[in-house]
Amino acid sequence: MATAEHLIDFPFSWRGDQLPSEVEELRISAPVRRVRTIAGDEAWLVSSYELCKQVLEDARFSLKDTSAPGVPRQYALTIPPEVVNNMGNITGAGLRKAVLKALNPKSEGLADWMRSYAAELVDGLLAEGAPADLRGGFADPYSAAMHCHILGIPQEDAPRLMRSLDIAFMNSACPVTGAKLNWDRDLAYMAARLDDPSTTGLMSELAALREDPEYAHLTDEMLATVGVTMFGAGVISTSGFLTMAIVSLLQHPELQTELLAHRDRIPAAVDELLRINLSIGDGLPRLAVEDVRLGDVEVKAGELVLVLVEGANFDPKEFPDPHRVDLTRANSTTHLSFGGGRHYCPATALGKKHAEIALETLLDRMPALQLAVPVEQLVWRTGFMKRIPERLPAMW
Repeated sequence: MATAEHLIDFPFSWRGDQLPSEVEELRISAPVRRVRTIAGDEAWLVSSYELCKQVLEDARFSLKDTSAPGVPRQYALTIPPEVVNNMGNITGAGLRKAVLKALNPKSEGLADWMRSYAAELVDGLLAEGAPADLRGGFADPYSAAMHCHILGIPQEDAPRLMRSLDIAFMNSACPVTGAKLNWDRDLAYMAARLDDPSTTGLMSELAALREDPEYAHLTDEMLATVGVTMFGAGVISTSGFLTMAIVSLLQHPELQTELLAHRDRIPAAVDELLRINLSIGDGLPRLAVEDVRLGDVEVKAGELVLVLVEGANFDPKEFPDPHRVDLTRANSTTHLSFGGGRHYCPATALGKKHAEIALETLLDRMPALQLAVPVEQLVWRTGFMKRIPERLPAMW
């Protein structure tokens, strides 16, 4: 184990417009490297595609155990420990089928609803005139409204739920004072939706399970937790990626030109934008539950491992000329932006369709879209699980 003076601090940068130089240096010199986390603990940072994939697919690297008492942490928890492995909890409670059904982008009317609401938001921006904040005025409300639609909760409640995410997804060295209050408030909100006859969507389906003897083991708190975590993780992921996809698109005018001429290439562009996007602000955490050989390193049971997604996604051994946006890549869908193994994101198809419709709408209605400020002037949020600009000023 490296001594403290040899540790390097991680994350390297909060900026999302450029790959930190440390990423490629580590992949070449030390693809499994000891680092110091935000919490001040030691962890192994994995930066090559092959080894990142190994960690995500090997059951000896556990997500659930990263929330156990006394283990090394990336940062202080802002949600109850039992929620960290949320999809595992959902599966264990027998709710996976209902959740996956709700996340299916082919659900009746969902794609049409997304197109309609994306167009409504763009109408509002056009009416107000440039410059406009495409994060606050488009990516955030579009993502939040979609999740309200899926959950079956009032869209007008989206702003108050969105404010919770500023705390729920913080990366802090010490426990955040307002985190429990934040969680309890949102849990109470979702629990109330279970008893509200006007509730539709997934929350209505979950409420109905309370009448089924097969689901007698479920409590209102467990059902409400599904709603809170789906809204939080879903919105922060889809909005974060979409915001960064727009940043990347505006940094690659040749791609914008290509998509304006060939709308049918938007799905391929989404996968490339997913691959190059830097929205994941830190590594995906796993705790070794056994001693495991990882490259040239022996990872001991109880040690924290962080999967550096951008390290894998920019690995030239897997993606030749990785900084080039190439819509013809044969392996364009093998990026790790949705994780991998048992914890591969169940909303992958929905996330892609969400982004495809958004980009199509922006290209159709704002074909001359560009940043309203130099990219160097974007202000990046710090201490957050997603790399996002505080605002994304654009003109057209």
